[in-house]
Amino acid sequence: MTAPPIEGHVDRDFEQVREVFAANWADHDEVGASLCVYRDGRPVVDLHGGWTDRTHTTPYPADALQVVYSASKGITAMVIATLVDRGRLDLDEPIATRWPAFAQANKSAITVRDVLCHRAGLPAVDLPLTTAEVLAVEPVLRALEAQEPLWPPGDGHGYHAFTLGWILGEIVARSTGAPIGDYVRDELAGPLGVEFWIGLPEALEPRVVPLLPPPLPATDEELAFLLRVGGPGTLGQRALSMDGALLVADLDGTPFNTRAYHSTSMPAGNGISNARSMARLYAACIGSVDGTRLFGADTMAEFSRVHTDGPDRVLATHTRFGLGFAHDCELFHFGTPTAFGHYGAGGSAAFADPDSGLAFAYVMNYMRTWLGPDPRVTALIDATTRCLT
Repeated sequence: MTAPPIEGHVDRDFEQVREVFAANWADHDEVGASLCVYRDGRPVVDLHGGWTDRTHTTPYPADALQVVYSASKGITAMVIATLVDRGRLDLDEPIATRWPAFAQANKSAITVRDVLCHRAGLPAVDLPLTTAEVLAVEPVLRALEAQEPLWPPGDGHGYHAFTLGWILGEIVARSTGAPIGDYVRDELAGPLGVEFWIGLPEALEPRVVPLLPPPLPATDEELAFLLRVGGPGTLGQRALSMDGALLVADLDGTPFNTRAYHSTSMPAGNGISNARSMARLYAACIGSVDGTRLFGADTMAEFSRVHTDGPDRVLATHTRFGLGFAHDCELFHFGTPTAFGHYGAGGSAAFADPDSGLAFAYVMNYMRTWLGPDPRVTALIDATTRCLT
């Protein structure tokens, strides 16, 4: 294949990361991607390369914006952490204290911590919703208010793929008087000079690189995994697609490449950003970046420690979560047990490791998997880790 155009800088000690980034095109069918790594508050890798399309016509630009799916959850967790750090929110406060209608259907005792740990029993709703209703958000909130937990809250955990974001987003709105997207812009992205959008302004739409949906399962093992986790009738299928309302319906990635999807508020799944911005955000979780730190060390320690560890009722495998952040496990490869962050469907990933001072982010336009790490990001994380020694 034609060698991909790759631009950016790499510190001398991290040259191996550039080599692996370039090799992903030949080894793993990469199309377009960006990668950024911080170490102790400063960037040591900042690369972008490839193309925006399968025909290799248009180079992937330096200012590309990309949907990062569930990697959005990490930034939503940062929002909650800043509110806790500033004394504006209590993790163990019942959600119904600020959102009275949430108390319906035996949910009066569910806390903010329960939702962050995926223990609330609300990964899906029984009320059928159309794609348009999901994107409108208010119908989802009303459905969540009426929803009975699918298991007793606190009795085990299960991945709240989309509902986590809407619940936390409503808490943020009721706590600050502004949508969560405004809070991210003003309190996280703005002070750090980066871009992360939950609800993309229309003027920025031309910079969004369309997602290329993943291939069909290549092996019987891959197919068996997808059917086990998200096959018809599974709780995974309900949670991961909102009962089909958010399925990718055709080869152009509908609905995830539409203006309606980009502009809505979906704090667990429609964040739009790039690797440079996400790595800088994570770096500011574990230390100071040009004088800015998002929250204190005690808050970081509480949010980043493992709170949930065991069989996942939704994903049908063993998962580990902190408060909104994922930890190293079968589906989330971060290379170290002390790292915290989140993956997004298709391969995007962002995380920080307070022990090494590392902050890492990778985003791409060609989705290779629906869940968990794929070879591209695994190779990049492992190469980055090797450069630390």
